[in-house]
Amino acid sequence: MDVERIRAFLLTLPHVVETVQWGGSLVFWAGDKAIGGKMFAVINLSANNSPERDQSTRLISYSAGPERYAELLETEGIRPAPYLARIHWVAIEHWGVFRNPEWEEQLTAAHALTLAKMPQKTRDLLALPATQQRRLIADRRKILAAKAAAKTPAKAPSPKSPPAKSKPAKSQKKATK
Repeated sequence: MDVERIRAFLLTLPHVVETVQWGGSLVFWAGDKAIGGKMFAVINLSANNSPERDQSTRLISYSAGPERYAELLETEGIRPAPYLARIHWVAIEHWGVFRNPEWEEQLTAAHALTLAKMPQKTRDLLALPATQQRRLIADRRKILAAKAAAKTPAKAPSPKSPPAKSKPAKSQKKATK
């Protein structure tokens, strides 16, 4: 298995959206995050492209769930995922940990587990026809962009404009007389 095969497989699962985040990692979401989607797998592209990869580098991390988490950690080449171990994610150090059908089984289970944890409102949105989903996602992204724009601080005055003159306080006027 390799990055391209894993990526192609993940994109065949229902409601999967791919984003690039955190300096070059592929993040796979069950549902679009604009409507409450949750990530279920992350591929570290910098580790996959590095010929001098050390043993602590993770190639892919995914949600294993509490039932399978401890069992998977007993396998050589699997360790707790950095930052996500508390929610039962595992990190895989090399592609040879599983055979191709096992990879598909593991990642399908991660996807199903994540979908099952979603709030009913999000699952209802994912059940809508594709055209309605796209419209809702586009509307939601506009709302999120407007909120982000409103949060940005006002621009500082340009250096070319003269500084504002301040009026002396009343006590300073009396003192100068």
